[in-house]
Amino acid sequence: MLELRNIKKDYPMGATVVHALKGVSIQFRRSEFVSILGPSGCGKTTLLNIIGGLDQYTDGDLIINGRSTKSFQDRDWDAYRNHSVGFVFQSYNLIPHQTVLRNVELALTLSGVSRAERRDRAVEALEKVGLGNQLFKRPSEMSGGQMQRVAIARAIVNNPDIILADEPTGALDTETSVQVMELLKEISKDRLIVMVTHNPPLAEQYSSRIIRVLDGQLTSDSNPLTPAELEAERAADAAEVEASRGKKIRKPSMSFATSFGLSLKNLFTKKGRTTLTAFAGSIGIIGIALILSVSQGMTDYINVMQENALSSYPLSIQATNINLTSLIQTFMNLRTEEIDHGLDAVYERPAVRELVTAINNLDVAQNDLKSFKRYLEDQLADPESPLSGALRGIQYSYAISPQVYTKNTDGQIIQSDTTQMMQKLLVSIMGADAMSSPWMAGMTGDSSSMSSMTGMSSMMGGGMMTLWQELLPGDNGAPVNDLLTRQYDLVYGAWPSSYDQVVLVVDENNELDDMTLYALGLIPEDEMMALADGEATASDRKDQWSYEEICGSDFRVILPSSCYSYDEATGLYTDLRESEAGLKYLYDNALKLHVSGIIRKKPDVETTMISGKICYTSGLIDYIVEQAEQSPAVQAQKANPDRDVLTGLPFASRADSLTKAEKEQELRAYIDSLDQAGQAQVYVTIMSQPDTDFVARQVDSMLADMTREEMLSTLSSVLTQQMSVSQEQIDSYVADMSDEELKSTFSQMLTAQMESQYSQQVSQQLAALPDSQKVNALKLAMDGYTPDQWAAYYEVVMEFSESTYEDNLTALGSIDLDSPTAVNLYAATFESKATVEDVIAAYNEGMDELHQISYTDYVGLMMSAVTSIISAITYVLIAFVAISLIVSSIMIGVITLISVQERTREIGILRAIGASKRDVSVMFNAETVIIGFASGLLGVVVTYLLCIPVNMVLHSVTGIQTLNAVLPLPAAIILIAISMFLTLISGLIPSRSAAKKDPVVALRSE
Repeated sequence: MLELRNIKKDYPMGATVVHALKGVSIQFRRSEFVSILGPSGCGKTTLLNIIGGLDQYTDGDLIINGRSTKSFQDRDWDAYRNHSVGFVFQSYNLIPHQTVLRNVELALTLSGVSRAERRDRAVEALEKVGLGNQLFKRPSEMSGGQMQRVAIARAIVNNPDIILADEPTGALDTETSVQVMELLKEISKDRLIVMVTHNPPLAEQYSSRIIRVLDGQLTSDSNPLTPAELEAERAADAAEVEASRGKKIRKPSMSFATSFGLSLKNLFTKKGRTTLTAFAGSIGIIGIALILSVSQGMTDYINVMQENALSSYPLSIQATNINLTSLIQTFMNLRTEEIDHGLDAVYERPAVRELVTAINNLDVAQNDLKSFKRYLEDQLADPESPLSGALRGIQYSYAISPQVYTKNTDGQIIQSDTTQMMQKLLVSIMGADAMSSPWMAGMTGDSSSMSSMTGMSSMMGGGMMTLWQELLPGDNGAPVNDLLTRQYDLVYGAWPSSYDQVVLVVDENNELDDMTLYALGLIPEDEMMALADGEATASDRKDQWSYEEICGSDFRVILPSSCYSYDEATGLYTDLRESEAGLKYLYDNALKLHVSGIIRKKPDVETTMISGKICYTSGLIDYIVEQAEQSPAVQAQKANPDRDVLTGLPFASRADSLTKAEKEQELRAYIDSLDQAGQAQVYVTIMSQPDTDFVARQVDSMLADMTREEMLSTLSSVLTQQMSVSQEQIDSYVADMSDEELKSTFSQMLTAQMESQYSQQVSQQLAALPDSQKVNALKLAMDGYTPDQWAAYYEVVMEFSESTYEDNLTALGSIDLDSPTAVNLYAATFESKATVEDVIAAYNEGMDELHQISYTDYVGLMMSAVTSIISAITYVLIAFVAISLIVSSIMIGVITLISVQERTREIGILRAIGASKRDVSVMFNAETVIIGFASGLLGVVVTYLLCIPVNMVLHSVTGIQTLNAVLPLPAAIILIAISMFLTLISGLIPSRSAAKKDPVVALRSE
């Protein structure tokens, strides 16, 4: 039973209060047709809204089936409207963008009814009102009577206890009104219908009870409940309350799919505005997406360059590693310290100091590559190690290289090397002074200059400086790695398959530079010198060779160990290459190399690993080492590790480990091995050594008697004689010296002068003595030498080899293949390069600091700097473009607010059928999300289309055909998600505004 107890409703009106209802009390039967009559403004509709839960009473109580509503919350009223009440409005209040079926289904959707049952019940309700054949029409396609019947079907579809009809026939003609009233009368047989009307005849004809209202008070009731009926109704309510005790009433809730569908349908009714809004919102997305596309294209291009560079610039670990990171950062102008001054003046930047500091702080480390090589081999043998899948190949470098010779067109034996010819050409072009330049120092073997030359050659892509190069070996002993066959086309012949085969490398035009052709013996030396002198070459000179001619070239490898022959007269090993006859003998008996094929870089390969022109396999190095171990010279050197078998002199490095007694023993033995003249010279050498203490005392004595002016005068005179500088400059220089500096400089000069004079005087005095007397004097003196004197004279008298034991073995071709001088690790991809670095890090974790492997990834260092710059530029540009994205989001929020105003009546309808405030808010949030999705999707699609002309521009401007702007799919998805998120944020205020709207006011809006 529905019961109103002393219901009052007040409306604030400025400073006054309007009393719409003044203590109304009514009891309604469970099934009856009640009409409420009264003039306009008497409170009929207010009473109906309070009964329907759309409006809240000020005082009193509304009893629903025995339950008071005083403690009802918003969600309780929502459930009441959805489960217990159905509304029929004068203006129908159908949602215009939904079909008839969807309008009726909506209340069931809030109730959580399944889709199939929802459809069946909606169709059944429409058939009851005679609209079973109008399911998919829209309200705008129907007459007023039909729309009112749809409203009735919507009201009864959820089987409510109460139907509230507010002027249901007010907008209908007489015939249609009768049809509607007949329908309502039929419905009232099993439920309560409360109708507000201004038509008394219709009310009297169809209603079972008429209540009249005037000025907010009941004036009459034609059929109130009798005391017996009231007692029976209340007993039924009590039983119903008891039966429902403990049962939880399901709160109505609109699913996201329903919210999405309502919003989508609404947006489709405004296609033009929705499209323009989505396009405006997509502008920011397009800007960011284009920036990301170009940035990604640059990043992809750099990554491709990095991966290609992995073959040319492997992870190289040297036996002696010099960390040049700080130096590279200095050259790249990367500051590591913060600026601590303002911008009010011009300040010094210590570039030279930073450079000098970087050079002085170079980190030099020795790597134990023997242990590391063993570790790598163990890792590769382990099937579970990540290293095997991360590497394309490993190359071990050693301190030897093949000495290749050939005959030129004149039949002259020449070393197949560009170094000597480059030296001659530079001397011819630049003059003899070029011999002292860093270039020539590099050519003649100076290690420091050679290092810079190698670096320059590498930066120039190899150029003419690299001729012979070892090929990267493959897996399981294969002479050629698959990486090479992927980078190079085989123009002629075959790849090397044994240690005595080589391959020739031509450029993309099948050309070889003239310096290489000379080294191959195809251009005579005279012609090269003529080119250096600027002379014209003969018109009939040969400038092309067939593949067969090239592959028929004769190259010989002279083994280092076979170059030295034992001389019985001296007991030493002499180098046969020092004579033409010896060189011819070595050439005729040398290992013959066969050119097995000719290769050329593939057109689609950007960076390759071969910088040389002729390539041999690692098997050739193994063969050289193997043959060296059988050489008599190597065996003799190993048998006598203290003495150089090539010069007969002892190794200087051994002297550091000798005791004073051992030095005395060796020096005595050395003196005994000399002839009379040699022993006499030893005596002169020993006697010429001045007593350092005596010299120091003499110098101190002389300095004590000299004034500053005397020192300045003497020093200035000496320096003027030694230096090609004017007297005035020297005087100025020495005058600026402090007393301490002047005394130190003068002392050094006096000491050197006295030692020299002493040595000359002794030599002159002893020159008059015959060698026999000198020898006798030496023997007498030797008996009185102390151990310290023997040790001192050992350093002065003994003559040492300029080489070392290790250098001699290397020169003879004897090396330890388990101890490389460098390890080059070729990663399969740039990602797997990180895996290789992890493996090295794992190795270092198990080693002490002295045995850890250190290296510098120069390519990664430089590439990371470039990538960081590109990323920084990208972030700045995105920050600027993001402003337009935020503006677009604000605009979408404004559009959503307008949509809220346009859909105000729809909000009232949804609240009337039980939708909560949250449901309304979610519906408008769904609308903003849809617009955000459309904006993001449109922006992404437009970006993909714009990438086509952008790529054309990039190719034209940069000339790089592989540089392509591309928006990655994950980035596109993220941008769409960002667009949806921003529009959702921008729609929060409009959606909250919609949720707060009063449903009564919303239903009155137009």
